[in-house]
Amino acid sequence: MRSVRPARIILSLLIWPLLAAGAGAPADLDPAWTALTNSRPQDVLRLLRRDASARAERLAWAAGRIGAQPASDASMREAEAVLAELAPGPDEIAAEAAYLRARIYQMHLSEPDFPKAAQQYAELAARRPQSHWAQLGLVKLGLLKLYLLPDSTDPAADRLAPAEALLPRISEPLLRRDLDLQIGQAGIVLHQPLARYLPHLIAAEQVGGITGTAGEDLIVQIGVLSERGGDWARAREYFERYLANYPTNVRAFTIRQKLEAVNRRLAQEGGA
Repeated sequence: MRSVRPARIILSLLIWPLLAAGAGAPADLDPAWTALTNSRPQDVLRLLRRDASARAERLAWAAGRIGAQPASDASMREAEAVLAELAPGPDEIAAEAAYLRARIYQMHLSEPDFPKAAQQYAELAARRPQSHWAQLGLVKLGLLKLYLLPDSTDPAADRLAPAEALLPRISEPLLRRDLDLQIGQAGIVLHQPLARYLPHLIAAEQVGGITGTAGEDLIVQIGVLSERGGDWARAREYFERYLANYPTNVRAFTIRQKLEAVNRRLAQEGGA
């Protein structure tokens, strides 16, 4: 038995936007929907049956089983069995089921099976390349390739390249942004050359939509890394943007000092 993982509830909630948008959810799913969105997966299991005739109901049951506590490998296997029945179908429910099934292998078992999860994400992307769930699965596959798969353990290997190869296959801008961001952050963690990962951070930031402290941190990060790489013009651009967007934040004083230093370097080198 394992402790509660908030991510399990978050993952189970992922099924609802597409069900609500017309993926075939019956009207009597409303109470179960409410229970799941209110983090009451036990009520989902009470309201729905594992062997329900409607595919949407069975998908919801499996999502509730993933989220229910106490969690165990046995309960994950129950959910996985239902998802495996749904995944071969031709509809978006099948794509959702395949995605959630891969997530079970990635993060919900006491001993995750990362190669199995990667295989299932890859199969989903090959079968339904334009499905939102396949696209989201490619982002998760990228993370596995960056950190967790056996072929990512060679310290001499280019650890970013396998994840970079997935980017052209992601057509949803926000999901492509997410993988760019993860590749960029992995480049820092894995001590890759600056020129290998900084373009990914810049690409992610240019898409936008990264809110809160994460967005603020990214602007500072790009500015500091650009300064470190001697790209004074880009450093100035991002430091100025930070001060325009967050003039009263705690880091503003330090960023002003950095901007002054960057402007001096630009003046010395004849920059504008």
